[in-house]
Amino acid sequence: MALSVFSRLGAWRERRALERRAIPDALWELTLLRLPFLARLDEADRAELRRLCSLFLDRKQFHGAGGIAVTDEMALLIAAQACLPVLRLGLHYYDGFVGIVVHPDEVVAQRSVMDEDGIVHEYEENLTGEAMSGGPLMLAWADVQDAAEAADWAYNVVIHEFAHVIDMAAGLADGVPPLPDAAARDRWIAVIDGAYEQFCELVDSGADTVVDPYGAEAVEEFFAVAVEAFFVASMPFKRESPAMYALLADYFRQDPAGA
Repeated sequence: MALSVFSRLGAWRERRALERRAIPDALWELTLLRLPFLARLDEADRAELRRLCSLFLDRKQFHGAGGIAVTDEMALLIAAQACLPVLRLGLHYYDGFVGIVVHPDEVVAQRSVMDEDGIVHEYEENLTGEAMSGGPLMLAWADVQDAAEAADWAYNVVIHEFAHVIDMAAGLADGVPPLPDAAARDRWIAVIDGAYEQFCELVDSGADTVVDPYGAEAVEEFFAVAVEAFFVASMPFKRESPAMYALLADYFRQDPAGA
């Protein structure tokens, strides 16, 4: 009885959220046109993505920085890209944060790192996006709005940062997202470690790669750039890293190269 009551309450809350955040047809069609890599989705998947976008917009808070005002069009463009990886998984992967801060362009962040001798080195880093445990998540609008063109080189800042969010849903960012059991985790690590090693060898050799060479920085960055490539440059990525493609296709329950 109690379970039924909670189930009905959850369904009622979802209906209310979908009503509050109903997406106008014209705005939805514009968003699809601006993100051509969504063209592979069939009618049912597009409907589900639209539903998830409404719920996402209802649950997240957008904040403009640097004089930028986040419009409904901008928020939906971000939501559509953020919801694509969890199309078959659900939005609960994103429950750990609420705020999304949108800057006009890249942000210069002050960093410090201690070396093995205990000496602290300070430096600046240019960021187009950043995901932190518990949020907020930062995005540079200049890169978000160029998603269609950037897909040609397997780059998508929104998918990249939300891949980190998915990764961190299992704890620290380490390239291993939430998995059902220890055996699945062991299988995942075996595949991603092998793919990462091969990728680093390609980068070190100076070869051109589909996946952003930035992924050689660490396995968690390799996971994020691989997820980018999986969704926006699926065929070239599958040819470059078939084992990693298969791993992600199984995890996300999507096969963009075969759609």
